[in-house]
Amino acid sequence: MKTLLGPRGRIIASAFLGLVLIVMLFPFYTIGRGSMEFAGHLSWRNWQVLFQNLPVVQQLINSTIVTVGSVACILIISSLAAFALTKLRIPRGGALLGLIGASMMIPMQSMILTEFINFAAIGASDNYLAVIATYAALGIPFGTFLMTSFMRDLPDELVEAAQIDGMPYWRIFANVILPLSAPALLAVGVLQFIQIWDDLLVALIFLQEPAVRTITVGLAVLQSGRVLDIPVLLAGSLLSALPAMLAYLLFQRALIGGLTLGIGK
Repeated sequence: MKTLLGPRGRIIASAFLGLVLIVMLFPFYTIGRGSMEFAGHLSWRNWQVLFQNLPVVQQLINSTIVTVGSVACILIISSLAAFALTKLRIPRGGALLGLIGASMMIPMQSMILTEFINFAAIGASDNYLAVIATYAALGIPFGTFLMTSFMRDLPDELVEAAQIDGMPYWRIFANVILPLSAPALLAVGVLQFIQIWDDLLVALIFLQEPAVRTITVGLAVLQSGRVLDIPVLLAGSLLSALPAMLAYLLFQRALIGGLTLGIGK
C-alpha cells in the first residue's frame, strides 16, 4: 500500500478500513451490551439465568467433541485422498477428483434426512459418532479438493527420492508430504472448525437427547420455550460464537496464507 498510495491515499484507505471495522464490530457490541442489560442497567443477571436454565459447560464439551472429531476425520481422509490423487497416480484420478468436486454441489439439506434414517435404522442416532460421520462426509469433498490443489504442486522428486531410500508410502505421506502440507491442513481445519461449530441443522436433527446436545442446539431449544428472554439468548449467542471467533483470530494469517497457496497452485 505504501508504494501504490501517497500520504493522502493512505489516510483515506485507513479511514475506510476503520469505518468497515466499526460496521463489522457493531453487531458484537450490540449483542454484548444486550446480554448485560436488565431493568435499564448493566447486570450479570442474564448470564446467571443462562447457566441456570442451560447446561452450558456440558454442551460446550459436546460441541468440542463433535467439532474436533469431525475436523480430525476430515483432515485425515482428505489428506490421504489428496496424496493418492497427486502422488500415487491412481487410475482415472482426474475423473474421480471431478466427481468429488461435483459432490460439493449437492445441497446438504437433501442428504440430512436420509442419513438420519440410515443411522436410526442401525440404532446409531443420538450419539456423537453419527453426527461426526455426517459432518465428515459433508466436509471431506472440500478438504480433498483443496488439499489436492496444494499437493499437486509439491515436487514429485521428493517422493521418488524417498522411494529410493526405501521408505514405504505411509512413511512418505507422514514424514514428507504432511509436514509440507501444513498450511493447507491448517486452512481446511480452521474453516471446517468454524462451520461445524456454528452449524445447527445437522446437530438439531441428530442430537435430540439433552445429554448430547451441542451449544447451538441448546440455545435453539431454549429459544423455543414459552417465555422468550432475548437478553439471555444474546448472552448464549455470544458465548457460543466466541470459540469460532477465537479460532479465526488466532489462525487468520495461516488461514489466508493456506487458501492463497491453494489457489495459486
